[in-house]
Amino acid sequence: MFLVKKILATLLLPPMGPILLAALGLALLRRQPRLGRLLAGSGLLSLYLLSIPAVTDPLLATLQIAPPVKYAQLRDAQAIVVLGGGRYREAPEYGIDTVNRLTLERLRYGARLARTSGLPLLVSGGAPFGGRPEAEAMAEALAQDFGVPVRWVENASRDTRENARFSAALLRREGIARVILVSHAWHMRRALAEFSAAGLQTVPAPTGFVHTTPPGVFDLLPGKPGMSHGYYAVHEWLGILAQRLAGIGG
Repeated sequence: MFLVKKILATLLLPPMGPILLAALGLALLRRQPRLGRLLAGSGLLSLYLLSIPAVTDPLLATLQIAPPVKYAQLRDAQAIVVLGGGRYREAPEYGIDTVNRLTLERLRYGARLARTSGLPLLVSGGAPFGGRPEAEAMAEALAQDFGVPVRWVENASRDTRENARFSAALLRREGIARVILVSHAWHMRRALAEFSAAGLQTVPAPTGFVHTTPPGVFDLLPGKPGMSHGYYAVHEWLGILAQRLAGIGG
C-alpha cells in the first residue's frame, strides 16, 4: 500500500501530473480535438502556474495555520518531537547518508527549543527505500553539530502518519502525553491532525514560514523556488484530502 501511494503521488504531483495531462491531450487531438486541446492546454497552464512564486507562495501559505510557538508554552510540555523532512543520500563529504536541507531547518529550531526549555528530544524518520534511517542521521547531527543529545530515536516510520503513531507509542511507554511538535509551517496542519489522532496533546512549533509579498515581474517567471513550493503545496493538500477520507482531521 505504501509503494502504491508513492507511485500515485508521483503521477499526480507537479511536474509529472501536469505533463501527463498535457500528453493525454496531445494523444487525443486527432480523435477528439476539442477535448484534446482542453486537456493539453490545462496541463500546460497548470504546469506554468505551479512553477511561479506569484501562485505557489500564496498557495503554500494557506497551509500555515499555526503561529510561532511562545516560549511560555514549553513549560507545560514533556518532550519535543522533531519530524524528519528527507535525507541527503550518500553525502560524499560526510561519507554516509545525512540530513537534507529541510530536515536541517527543523533540527536547528528543535535544538534551540531544547536548549531553552531543557525538554528531552525525540526524532522521527525511517528509511522507506533502504539505507540509513533518517532519525539516526538526525540524532547524529543534533549531537555532533548542535551539541544537543537525543533521548528517543524513532527510526521505523515511512510517512507522517507513522511518525505520529510510532512516536506516540514510544512516548506513552515513558508516561509522556504532551509534546512540542517541530516541522515546517506548511506541513504542520497535516502533522497536527496525525499526532492528535495518535492520542498526544500537541503544541505546534512551526519553522520555515513562507512569506507572501505583492508579486513582482520575476514572480511570474518559472523557476526552482516556485516549482518546489508548488510541489509541497499540492503534496500537502493531497495529504489533507487523504486524511479527510480516512476520517482524520476536520
